[in-house]
Amino acid sequence: MFSWLGTDDRRRKDPEVFQTVSDGLKKLYKTKLLPLEEHYKFHEFHSPALEDADFDNKPMVLLVGQYSTGKTTFIRYLLEQDFPGMRIGPEPTTDSFIAVMQGDVEGIVPGNALVVDPKKPFRKLNAFGNAFLNRFVCAQLPNPVLESISVIDTPGILSGEKQRISRGYDFAAVLEWFAERVDRIILLFDAHKLDISDEFSEVIKALKNHEDKMRVVLNKADQIETQQLMRVYGALMWSLGKIVNTPEVIRVYIGSFWSHPLLIPDNRKLFEAEEQDLFRDIQSLPRNAALRKLNDLIKRARLAKVHAYIISSLKKEMPSMFGKDNKKKELVNNLGDIYARIEREHQISPGDFPNLRKMQ
Repeated sequence: MFSWLGTDDRRRKDPEVFQTVSDGLKKLYKTKLLPLEEHYKFHEFHSPALEDADFDNKPMVLLVGQYSTGKTTFIRYLLEQDFPGMRIGPEPTTDSFIAVMQGDVEGIVPGNALVVDPKKPFRKLNAFGNAFLNRFVCAQLPNPVLESISVIDTPGILSGEKQRISRGYDFAAVLEWFAERVDRIILLFDAHKLDISDEFSEVIKALKNHEDKMRVVLNKADQIETQQLMRVYGALMWSLGKIVNTPEVIRVYIGSFWSHPLLIPDNRKLFEAEEQDLFRDIQSLPRNAALRKLNDLIKRARLAKVHAYIISSLKKEMPSMFGKDNKKKELVNNLGDIYARIEREHQISPGDFPNLRKMQ
């Protein structure tokens, strides 16, 4: 029975056995994808090379929101204890990126030490310079929740041009770097402050390629009446609809994620049900981590393949001797036509191509 299985020579070969999916993906990346990326200078155009820690690290949850929306309090509520470096207040208190991770003893590791640790997946953040690294720390503590996930707390997003300039580093680019590597992005909104500032709008647009990871939390909802809450929820959905252009609706969780008693307990059952849904979603991350890593590697491979076609096509068009500068300008200006030709020749979906303006 099933004798036909033995007729295929490929099936006779002993398959390579890996202990975990991460080990298999790591080997695939290093032997197949990394040489292609290095040959076509993929890392200079898109994202830096992946390291062992990118495959081995625990699932990460990124918290993003304007100041005083309850990001740090949310982490404290999730962990059911304080963590090193935690500051909570109505003013903008968290001025750093804080990676809250499992550790044997409580302590803080500064950013410059963190980016040289090969066991942590943050080595490539070195590219954002000292202005960022001085604002990046890792808070380590023993906690049962952190045995399966890590949490990234971000500085509160402010409004106005002045604050954006005074950061000294590209805030949106750092968030985009994290968004590529985390398993879940939680956008927090305060039920009393629904105005989406310019910087927050820019940040949400920077995360637009990762809508599948995004969840929205409408926090501090116990402080308003049911009728007002309905209006606030509608206004939030309308505001998000203008920024996040997706056919699907982003999942919004309503509640008050802190340990204090509810001020207006009318919606207690709703808040408890929403909280359970959100925490179930976070609990599912370790189970789905291997699938997410596989999905991200496939996405990266598709982008690397298209990038290789683009660079090869540009190289063919370049003259061997004279007029290189003029030809370069002409090719960059006509990059859209080159995209269309590659799309036709190799039957590649237009959605696989990198952003045209960014490439130019």
